[in-house]
Amino acid sequence: QVIKCKAAVLWEANKPFSIEEVEVAPPKEHEVRIKIMATGICRSDDHVITGALAAPFPIILGHEAAGVVESVGQGVTSFKPGDKVIPLFVPQCGECTSCLSTKGNLCSKNDLALGRGLMSDGTTRFTCKGKAVHHFMGTSTFTEYTVLHESAVAKIDSAAPLEKVCLIGCGFSTGYGAALQTAKVEPGSTCAVFGLGGVGLSVIIGCKAAGASRIIAVDINSDKFAKARELGATDCVNPKDFEKPIHEVLIEMTGQGVDYSFEVIGRTDTMTAALASCQYNYGVSVIVGVPPAAQKITFDPMLLFTGRSWKGSVFGGWKSKDSVPKLVADYMNKKFVLDPLITHTLPFAKINEGFDLLRTGK
Repeated sequence: QVIKCKAAVLWEANKPFSIEEVEVAPPKEHEVRIKIMATGICRSDDHVITGALAAPFPIILGHEAAGVVESVGQGVTSFKPGDKVIPLFVPQCGECTSCLSTKGNLCSKNDLALGRGLMSDGTTRFTCKGKAVHHFMGTSTFTEYTVLHESAVAKIDSAAPLEKVCLIGCGFSTGYGAALQTAKVEPGSTCAVFGLGGVGLSVIIGCKAAGASRIIAVDINSDKFAKARELGATDCVNPKDFEKPIHEVLIEMTGQGVDYSFEVIGRTDTMTAALASCQYNYGVSVIVGVPPAAQKITFDPMLLFTGRSWKGSVFGGWKSKDSVPKLVADYMNKKFVLDPLITHTLPFAKINEGFDLLRTGK
């Protein structure tokens, strides 16, 4: 049956969300329809609004969520109605080269690079006012019901609190994994984290879990420093407090630069600063923030020639279907905390206020 429900539709760029009644089609073959119980707000959603991330309109955004299976399409055997699940914006088909490799996690079935906003059969499951509405990153969680391909769904512990573990759908896993999986931070190492939003704070949690001896938090908003310290940062630096470039400040603080640096903002200038701030020979710098569309990066190749590594990390390097249930289990076993990452809880109708809080750094 078609379900009629509320969704936050974005009709065009640089406009607020409009809460509309939408029609959600039943799941087709190998698809799952989910009732969304909780969804986080991520800067990547905001990038679509501002045009920094290209996407087709109208669209239902959202990709960090948790919910309950409502119905399943033909051929779906691994999920049943009532299962608690987390949508996966990086699916795991189990068949493409990245899925088959132990080195990779970016399944070729993802809609990150293409940004088509359609299901695998080239159509959409959402209709509003007679118009087809696009999906976002194969998830679309700013709606009461959504449809996903079964490769983009992870079944989790039925006792998990959905309003907390929804963060494992993007923000937490992305940051935590960037430290543990992508960089493979070692005990005793020094780290610098550029950007202290939810993902940056999750990088700090990961660096601390890996045993880093020094974790330098970098942000132009000093209001974020208390929480960074609470989660494990040993030093907090505001680039606005210095006349010299931030990479020089970090090199002075550490002697040779940090072992690992993480750019968790999505700006090209901070990406090169993070690279320059890590140790000249064996330093590793990881790009975690989504790069802005249509921008190029210019840097001195000597930064890499001396031996530094520059890496990217999508969804923390985790193979999504395999790792999300384990991360939820680790949360249930108190291996890490999520509560400090949750600053506000709002009803769905106040989604625009939520984005205002994001944009003002609150």
